[in-house]
Amino acid sequence: MQYTTLGRTGLTVSRLCFGTMSFGGDADEATSAQLFNRCREAGINFFDCANVYSGGRAEEILGTLAQPCRDQLVLTSKVRFKMGEGLNDSGLSRRHIMLQAEGSLRRLRTDRLDIYFCHHRDPQTPFEETLRALDDLVHQGKVLYVGVSNWCAWQIALGIGQAAALHTTPIHVIQPMYSLAKRTAEMEILPLAADQHLGVIPYSPLGGGLLTGKYSRASRDEKGRLTTNKMYARRYQDPVHLDIAERFAQAAAKLNMHPATLAVAWVKSHPAVTAPIIGARNLQQLEPSLAAGDYEMSPAQRAELTALTPPLAVATDRDEER
Repeated sequence: MQYTTLGRTGLTVSRLCFGTMSFGGDADEATSAQLFNRCREAGINFFDCANVYSGGRAEEILGTLAQPCRDQLVLTSKVRFKMGEGLNDSGLSRRHIMLQAEGSLRRLRTDRLDIYFCHHRDPQTPFEETLRALDDLVHQGKVLYVGVSNWCAWQIALGIGQAAALHTTPIHVIQPMYSLAKRTAEMEILPLAADQHLGVIPYSPLGGGLLTGKYSRASRDEKGRLTTNKMYARRYQDPVHLDIAERFAQAAAKLNMHPATLAVAWVKSHPAVTAPIIGARNLQQLEPSLAAGDYEMSPAQRAELTALTPPLAVATDRDEER
């Protein structure tokens, strides 16, 4: 396993982060333990979670598994989405953030969250209130570093600027969607992250399973998320995604590599990326992604694989001076 520094935090983390969204859902408690132990055996010290995963059950399982080695791990959680039936049981208000941080700490059986992410933007709450609440958690020692997930570049930049103006804790880590099938982050988010020295842990490097070799115009995994989950089916409904999947699977076959290994390694090879978030429902799914932890992709190979996708739009309409 390769290791690197997470942005400007000074934390040393594995070049792969394991996402625990399956814990307590697709992976029962016993399978979750197998996945966690295999990740630790492979050298992963970085685990991503969220309060909403399996209604809090994922945090509970991760907390139990992490207890014997807690100080060797970097654990994350998130706040934003609905965690109850009350009118104020969602969002990024001070009230919701403070209550949910305590809930995550309790379920994870820990005294601090290494990274606490705003899971999405909350248009109803001013940035200032959110930033001050997070800053208070940092001063209380309950959160060490602040991150944002699913924010677009202007929102991240505004958050960075307002945190500096308010003298609150800065944004240290971002978590965008990024894969060979979804490259929007390359336009502005990843350049912003590189410029500001942010840690970047992209999710969905396999495109929801699209890039695992199980999907083409002729066949599809009938039990996969792209078939059974409406959100993922909608996310990758454009026929161009199946074209990308087919071309990518052919490229992996020529290299004699598992498509999942190659897909994760491609995300990992971007200079701004710290650690792709991998996930799995069982050990069989996990192994190909784990193999990317030691794979070093050359710039030439990255360029060849990138060329399998349609050209990406530029951030402005004028690119002749690039």
